[in-house]
Amino acid sequence: MLTLTGAPATLADSLIRAARTAINVIELSTHDGMHPWVGATDVAPIVFLDESERGAACAQALTLADRLGTELELPVFLYGILTAGAVTRADIRRGGWGTLRARIDSGELTPDFGPRRLHPRGGAVLVAARPPLVAFNVELAPPADLRTAKRVASLIRDGELEGLPTLRAIGLQLPHRGGIAQVSMNLEDHMAVSLAQVVAAITRYARPLRAELVGLAPRAAFDGFPEDLPVANLQFIEDALAA
Repeated sequence: MLTLTGAPATLADSLIRAARTAINVIELSTHDGMHPWVGATDVAPIVFLDESERGAACAQALTLADRLGTELELPVFLYGILTAGAVTRADIRRGGWGTLRARIDSGELTPDFGPRRLHPRGGAVLVAARPPLVAFNVELAPPADLRTAKRVASLIRDGELEGLPTLRAIGLQLPHRGGIAQVSMNLEDHMAVSLAQVVAAITRYARPLRAELVGLAPRAAFDGFPEDLPVANLQFIEDALAA
């Protein structure tokens, strides 16, 4: 995950350069990642920290979407508040690159900007304006396996037992980590659900071994977080902006 900060007028230029670089250096035909993905840039949200910035963020996101489509010839799909909540990121990425290609070809999905076909190297890109999202992974102690991770993810994601809104979760197994099982999550509203609540929910079904933050998070997301659970790559948005 790459995080760029700057004044609204400069963000689109920086993101266009980043997307162009991604197209040049990432070869999707040989990519074998475990997470769902639809493009080299994949997702390019404009993040606002305060509700008063929502309008400016939406305007900048639409400018970015138009430029990605016209300058880089990437098919661009809007999601989240830019679609009044009617389309989610998961809706578009469901099934990944191959499924998206088939959905575009069949007419089931039409890009909001850019060509009506996947870019041969860059695929597609999803654009939104949103508050900070916390990308957070929890590794489970052995003997937890892939089946355990998927079950835990389902229990906390679907809310049938936990009732945790705004949480996306999938269960994975990491070959490069010796086959350790992991619950990989996106927390879309850390004010509605804290990471401490998420960890407490996971603990009811499996023992967390360690956690990992992907990208930056608001400091408030870690309020009440258990001190005995180590977190890799812990970086706060506030510190990055201050620096």
